[in-house]
Amino acid sequence: MRNLNQDTITEAVLARFENTPDPRLKQIITSLVTHLHDFARDVKLTEEEWFYGIQYLTATGHKCTDVRQEFILLSDVLGLSMLTIAMNQDKPAGCTEPTVFGPFFLENAPHFELGADVSNGASGQKCLVRGQVKGLGGEPVKGAKLNVWQADDDGKYDVQYENLSQPQARGILNADDQGHFHFTTILAEAYPIPTDGPVGTLLNATKRHPWRPAHLHFMVEAPGYERLITHVFRDHDKYLDSDAVFGVRQSLVTDWVQQADGTYLMEYDFVLNPQR
Repeated sequence: MRNLNQDTITEAVLARFENTPDPRLKQIITSLVTHLHDFARDVKLTEEEWFYGIQYLTATGHKCTDVRQEFILLSDVLGLSMLTIAMNQDKPAGCTEPTVFGPFFLENAPHFELGADVSNGASGQKCLVRGQVKGLGGEPVKGAKLNVWQADDDGKYDVQYENLSQPQARGILNADDQGHFHFTTILAEAYPIPTDGPVGTLLNATKRHPWRPAHLHFMVEAPGYERLITHVFRDHDKYLDSDAVFGVRQSLVTDWVQQADGTYLMEYDFVLNPQR
């Protein structure tokens, strides 16, 4: 087809994808092209703006490394991460709710015995974490694997530092035969997401703050149950209602109680959904 214009090009592009053999891929591509073209028409996108968008996405890719995922961060601040979680992780009442994965997960975190100090030298006030992993029916989940990670009191994850000799404030533990777990770490503090890349440029241009409320990341896994990716948030944090990545759910907020010796205690039980 020749002599296409702004009114006819969308149908021409969709026709080129008509023979896509995978029906799900065809559905996604068709919707993507339709919405992209409608978006461009709606805002009357200029060539300069289009090219800036290309440069922005290119810069986002360049900012990604094996320990930082700028595209996940971009998805987070646009609310897309939480939207996909809400659509795909609708668990039965009583299950622990999921939230965003975040850009600083590390695959090969060190393993610790129950009761160990996973902070591993990270700066912050001492905090004891304990709880139980249960199934939806209340049954203890024997040996559940807990992958935990967090920022230090300077608001940085270990992977944001250069020349650290070992991972800090992250680790993998296994619950006992009754699903109970306990370990020592550092008190979670509010922190800003990284603003030294394209995501920071977007936040600055739109006058949005980059702060996340204090939280501890958990990924909980056990045979026969759905994997749970979530946070536990500190109550009374001033950013709970304006989390930069829209990740707060009230059921994930709890008190982190200061003890007589100045340390803190956080107690939280996780309820896993059986695999469907």
